[in-house]
Amino acid sequence: MYNLVLLAARPPEWTHEQFIDWWRDDHAALTYRLPGLRAWRHTAIDQALEKRSEGWDGLSVLSFDSPEDLDKALASPEWADAVAQVGNMKGRRIAVMGHEAQLFTG
Repeated sequence: MYNLVLLAARPPEWTHEQFIDWWRDDHAALTYRLPGLRAWRHTAIDQALEKRSEGWDGLSVLSFDSPEDLDKALASPEWADAVAQVGNMKGRRIAVMGHEAQLFTG
């Protein structure tokens, strides 16, 4: 799998719960439509393990079969719609891409 990983913090005027609800409902409705999307995992962050990790609300991992499939998704009208919906929310995010390696299954 090739993943797009997004770590995000809510806009200052939103509560954590509002942001997670929006992410998993309104924003999800657009995200599900991305061409080539194979899986999507989302974590609502409840607490930080250490002080330097505080301030984040959620993490999404969007999985595609290949870097080329992710590139197609990022060039799609569906991605443009999702980006437009985020607009000027004033939250923060980190967005990175890379190959997944399965290191352990229980």
